[in-house]
Amino acid sequence: MKVKSTLTALCLLASFFAMAQKPAPDQIKTSKGPLTIQPVLHGSVAFTWDGKTIYVDPYGGTEAFEGIAAPDLILITDIHGDHLDLKTLEAINTSQATLVVPQAVADKLPEPLKQKAVVIGNGEHTEQLGIAIAAIPMYNLPETDDSRHPKGRGNGYILQMGNKTVYLSGDTEDIPEMRALRNIDVAFVCMNLPYTMDVDQAASAVLAFKPAVVYPYHYRGEQGLSDVEAFKQKVNAGSKKIDVRLRNWYPEK
Repeated sequence: MKVKSTLTALCLLASFFAMAQKPAPDQIKTSKGPLTIQPVLHGSVAFTWDGKTIYVDPYGGTEAFEGIAAPDLILITDIHGDHLDLKTLEAINTSQATLVVPQAVADKLPEPLKQKAVVIGNGEHTEQLGIAIAAIPMYNLPETDDSRHPKGRGNGYILQMGNKTVYLSGDTEDIPEMRALRNIDVAFVCMNLPYTMDVDQAASAVLAFKPAVVYPYHYRGEQGLSDVEAFKQKVNAGSKKIDVRLRNWYPEK
């Protein structure tokens, strides 16, 4: 009995530390209640809105999602292992989840998850759980045959939750489709060479489409973590109206 109590206490303690490592969640007011934003790890983020929980690119194993409710909706942007993490997908509770994915991701899903998938490509739309979802391009420049992220394979996403619009860049550079965005309330923008873009490119793109709030995420590259403080300075030098929110997406660091 004492051993069982000790094991229970250790499990609770491990759960506490996993939760404590995550940044505190943020809240954005919407016309249908608060949108809670929980940074998770690298390109993973969890949203809670209107009684539903949404995971984006779940990655890092079940421990990365300690303290977060099981997903009702999962968005996956691309086939790379830090976005399509099958080990994490098969470990978390997806029993009630619908997946929204590009075709390239659907092709790699095991059959039980494939049956839960709604496939959309660039320029297509779906509505799930009262959330309007649009898929937009994410790709590298220049466009080459050996590109890590060719145009059309992966999806960036635009989500409409109540009266708020959220943009998730996925793995992209400062492409015309991103620069042309308008009326984005919350943006998540990647910056990690050599896979996506550098801090200067990301800041330039953000200043072009001017989201109300921007989170730099997915900022670990071959040379370590990108300088998100420099990103914030560059954005705010161009526009003090943009709320640049720096959060720790790498809690092990």
